[in-house]
Amino acid sequence: MILFGDYHTHTKYSAHHHAKGTILENASVASDKGLKQIAISDHGFNHIFFGANRKDVGQIREEILTAKEITGVDILQGIEANLTSRNGDIDVLESDYEYLDILLMGHHTMVKMDNFKDFMALNMLNMASNPYKPSKDRLNRNTTAFLRALDKHPIDIITHLNYGFPTDTLAVAKLAKEKNVFVELNGKRINFTDRELLTMAEEGVKFIVNSDAHNPKNVGECNNAINTIFRLELPLEQVVNVDKTPKFTNKRG
Repeated sequence: MILFGDYHTHTKYSAHHHAKGTILENASVASDKGLKQIAISDHGFNHIFFGANRKDVGQIREEILTAKEITGVDILQGIEANLTSRNGDIDVLESDYEYLDILLMGHHTMVKMDNFKDFMALNMLNMASNPYKPSKDRLNRNTTAFLRALDKHPIDIITHLNYGFPTDTLAVAKLAKEKNVFVELNGKRINFTDRELLTMAEEGVKFIVNSDAHNPKNVGECNNAINTIFRLELPLEQVVNVDKTPKFTNKRG
């Protein structure tokens, strides 16, 4: 079993030292571990503490080109966008697509929302509520926001689904399949039950294994996800970056 690439890695461009390494350091570790491709996917622009800065996207592109030449690793420029409203808006603009080879999206707390009601509904109520026993209203609200985001934006990967933000997993996964969006099996945490994972696999959902590395040494470290795949005997043909090159088909711009 060979991991072709790691599509969720962070760098110093996630603000306030949230991640430790440079683009070159991430790519160098990837090369040492035999990865052929990585994505640089720092936190979306509306994250209050850790968001990347739009003024840096050109510099990020230049560093990616340099790191490609030095390491031979193919490097995609991406962003881990945040939900910013119950209507499925995210903190990426049409003008940002010029720089994006890949678009990831997940929910994070402490994100600047479109308005106060959205901040309360998507951030505060989730932070203050039991993560394991969401109310029906909360589950429906979270799920609807994700479904609307998948409908509105050319997203390639959903990151750490259900982490602090419970959804109707199967409903999100079914639309992700329809939209050619991959559901991440995160190297740090998997917030699905075994039954949810097996049901998603039965539905034909495509998974992608990522490290969510915030330190270069962790690039490509996906044992948590890989062990889950083997333990549940998930079909390897549905894991798009194992033993094969993933194809990101959603178009931007």
